[in-house]
Amino acid sequence: MITATDTTFADTVLAVDGPVLVDFWAQWCPPCHMIAPILEQIAAERPLTVVKLNSDENPGVARDYQVMSLPTLILFVDGKPVATWVGARSKSRLQDELDKALAA
Repeated sequence: MITATDTTFADTVLAVDGPVLVDFWAQWCPPCHMIAPILEQIAAERPLTVVKLNSDENPGVARDYQVMSLPTLILFVDGKPVATWVGARSKSRLQDELDKALAA
């Protein structure tokens, strides 16, 4: 998985063609650690870029996208946010949500 910062977000996420799933997380957040291995599996199995962004260390992007709770996942397609999910979820639920968002 790729790591983004406030400085690299535009190049790492917004300039990418195709789907990019951004995981807004923090070290102190237990659900963030629960979902991390699921995101690693999805990154390996799907034609999807998964990007992690530590919200504590990079508050600018989190503020810009109104991230209020962690983990927050935002799906970008061709640089535009198309779906947002808040909270940890199972792999099957996340895959279903991704499929629906990408089909829209």
